[in-house]
Amino acid sequence: MPRIPIGSWADSLVEWLRDHAEWLFHFVTTVLGGFYDGILTVLSGPEPLLLTGIFAVIAWWLRGLPAAVLTFLGFALIDSIEQWHQTMQSLSLVLVACIITIAVAVPLGVWAARNRAVSGAVRPVLDLMQTMPAMVYLIPGILFFGLGAVPGIVSTIVFSMPPAVRMTELGIRQVDGELVEAADAFGTHPRRTLFRVQLPLALPTIMAGINQVIMLALSMVVIAGMVGGAGLGGTVYLSLSSVDVKLGAEGGLAVVILAVYLDRMTSALNQRVSPLGRRALAKAQAALGGLKFLHWKPATSVATVAVVVLALIAGGMSFAGKEKGGAAGTDGNGRPVSLGYVNWDEGKATTFLWKEILEQRGYKPKVQALDAGPLFTGQARGDIDVQTNAWLPTTHAEYWKKYKDKLEDLGAWYDKTSLEIAVPSYMKDVKTLDDLKGKGGTFGGKIVGIEPGAGEMKILKDKVLKDYGLGGEYKVMESSTSSMLTELDRSIHDKKPIAVTLWSPHWAYDKYKLTKLKDPKGSFGSGDSLHMLGRKGFSHDEPQVAGWMKKFHLDEKQLTSLESEVKNAGTGHEQEGVRAWLKQHPGLVNKLAPSAKAAYAKGKDAGKTPTMGFPAWDEGIATTYLWKNILEKRGYRPKLQNLDVGPMWTGLSTGQIDVETDAWLPVAQKQYWDKYKDDLVDVGAWYDKTSLEIAVPSYVKGVKTLDDLRKHKDTFGGKIIGIEPGTGEMKRLKSVVSPAYGLDGFDVTEAGTSAMLTELERAYDKKEPIAVVLWSPHWAYSKYDLTKLKDPQGTWGANNQIKTIGNKSFPKKFPEFNGWLKNWKMNADELGSLEKDIQAAGKGNEDKGVEKWIDAHPGIVDKMAPVK
Repeated sequence: MPRIPIGSWADSLVEWLRDHAEWLFHFVTTVLGGFYDGILTVLSGPEPLLLTGIFAVIAWWLRGLPAAVLTFLGFALIDSIEQWHQTMQSLSLVLVACIITIAVAVPLGVWAARNRAVSGAVRPVLDLMQTMPAMVYLIPGILFFGLGAVPGIVSTIVFSMPPAVRMTELGIRQVDGELVEAADAFGTHPRRTLFRVQLPLALPTIMAGINQVIMLALSMVVIAGMVGGAGLGGTVYLSLSSVDVKLGAEGGLAVVILAVYLDRMTSALNQRVSPLGRRALAKAQAALGGLKFLHWKPATSVATVAVVVLALIAGGMSFAGKEKGGAAGTDGNGRPVSLGYVNWDEGKATTFLWKEILEQRGYKPKVQALDAGPLFTGQARGDIDVQTNAWLPTTHAEYWKKYKDKLEDLGAWYDKTSLEIAVPSYMKDVKTLDDLKGKGGTFGGKIVGIEPGAGEMKILKDKVLKDYGLGGEYKVMESSTSSMLTELDRSIHDKKPIAVTLWSPHWAYDKYKLTKLKDPKGSFGSGDSLHMLGRKGFSHDEPQVAGWMKKFHLDEKQLTSLESEVKNAGTGHEQEGVRAWLKQHPGLVNKLAPSAKAAYAKGKDAGKTPTMGFPAWDEGIATTYLWKNILEKRGYRPKLQNLDVGPMWTGLSTGQIDVETDAWLPVAQKQYWDKYKDDLVDVGAWYDKTSLEIAVPSYVKGVKTLDDLRKHKDTFGGKIIGIEPGTGEMKRLKSVVSPAYGLDGFDVTEAGTSAMLTELERAYDKKEPIAVVLWSPHWAYSKYDLTKLKDPQGTWGANNQIKTIGNKSFPKKFPEFNGWLKNWKMNADELGSLEKDIQAAGKGNEDKGVEKWIDAHPGIVDKMAPVK
């Protein structure tokens, strides 16, 4: 019978869709990716135990006190085994997929229940969706949507939809026909019959379908870890590919806890949302005995209030604790670089080596472990920037031939490798591949292989076995590199025969006494070089990184020692192994990735992490980011926290904030100093003298003093535009300035500094009168022609200095930094130009503005932070 090329047809269909529906896939990727990112942001923002509390309250509302306690303990355990973020990623994927699935499946099920033709058409499609192996859905997912969360979401939607459609249809059909007829007899509209009769009675069955959707979605999300889906799927995949029992146990336990929680909550939800369920719940509670309190469930209103309160606390803590920080280097300015690797030792080691190098140079690298096929496919699509471990021209020849037009060869960094079959050296009579023939019984008729997508496996099956006549005698066992090494270790321990696929260089040859079987026919090829491959356009987008990688080279001793350190560090701690290795090779980072920035001497306290707080005022932002940049050049790792004035002074007093550079004393922030001065230290003034004032545009004639402002109240609409309500200037305006000049009738708006400046710009562009709360120094006086209203009564008080204030322990914890701050001064021109450069760089690019200012002030780093 002739072969029907269904696979070729499917391949052609996929290619056609990729060529003609790219716009659709891009739209879906954008929508689903944004939906996922939004939910993940919400779930990742709060402290884990607060979110755990919210989950526990929901469990209490649905199932009672024991379920709430177990929920809290379960999610607390996930946090304690450091799988919290991965769990939230998986939960986000499940929520996105289930929301979309239910939104589509339930209406489709209702339609199928009310229309036989639709039911007949939908049934075979659902059969196909439900019986197709789950992993098959990942193939078109990668091709259409690339790597990451989106292909996992799409695959999950397709895989989990059938139960919801079937159960919805079944539930609607099971509603007693006489009830429907009675509703029709009373003249009920079909829509009302559906929503008031059929859906309420079918709800238990529909909820059972939704429960199955969630369970199938979670299982598919775990499988999606193979294509970079992140979350617990990535943890499970990584543990499987590295045979890491510890990581596998922790990831698997987190999956179980999440699955049980979702299953129990959704199965109990029916009792809360359906009338039948609520009646059954009431009867069950009435029949309880002495332990009735354990099964008591709070009212919906009570549970809602508890969840809202916890959510508000969590959101407030997340906002208050939000911090800004930067990488130690400055070359990358925080730009992302994605690195992909197959979980082979040299690939993993070099990938994490480059992750560490790029982080030191100011980039934000992201690493993903993938099989060879998804890795090359994802890189060709542009989802992965670089892979460090392409074996060319032989092992990965198939992938290179397919995707070379979409990739860049950044060069070979190791030469030459070899592919081989190896056996333990105690197998004395096996020296070549010819010697394997006739000894299939000795080796159990198998050769232990690695990942099925590896080029070496394809060469072994397609060429080597045929050339040496081993095809009928041996079966190649497809597993993973780690599984192969585990089997090798077990066999050597027991002195059993084993033949494995290996390659050189590999640390296994140092650990075990192995024999590389000679290949007299050259079936494995002449040997590969290890290449760095970039996506097309990478050299243009990141010329500096590409330049570093093109010159990258490691010898065998360096590579094997790096592999050893990474392996000893263990899964999940690869970068710690890299750092240990770099300590043994001082200066190597500068050799491999010479910085385009000037080399700065490290400070005595390099490596320390001072926390700097700052308000959203221009001089505070400017000077804090300036010191952040300087400290990074001196080897520190500063952390920044943007806070309102009150919380910042409180944080300084408790030690949560080490230092801040924008304290206006002795007047503007006197109340904070008086309250907290016993817990603080005055490091010194760096600017002298400031002033507080109300300012108006100079085109507003006849308003020169605060007395004039009172007389022209109607001109300004009886309004003064203020700043943050907690500032000393605002408090002094209300308590002292306004009573002295009769300004109490003015409405003082309490917004933020940014809002005040926006309003000033708007009014100035339209030449409208406006009075704003300002201070000197401020860049607004350079940008706009403004009049500072005179204060003949001196109600604003004496001029302030801008001081640096630290926690009482700051000088002892950071003596070098404290010394720099004591001697630091800035004049009006320096501060004004710094603020101007940061304003020009834009929000989120403060570091770029600071870099520009430093470049324009040569020697400023050594002046502000001298190192002997």
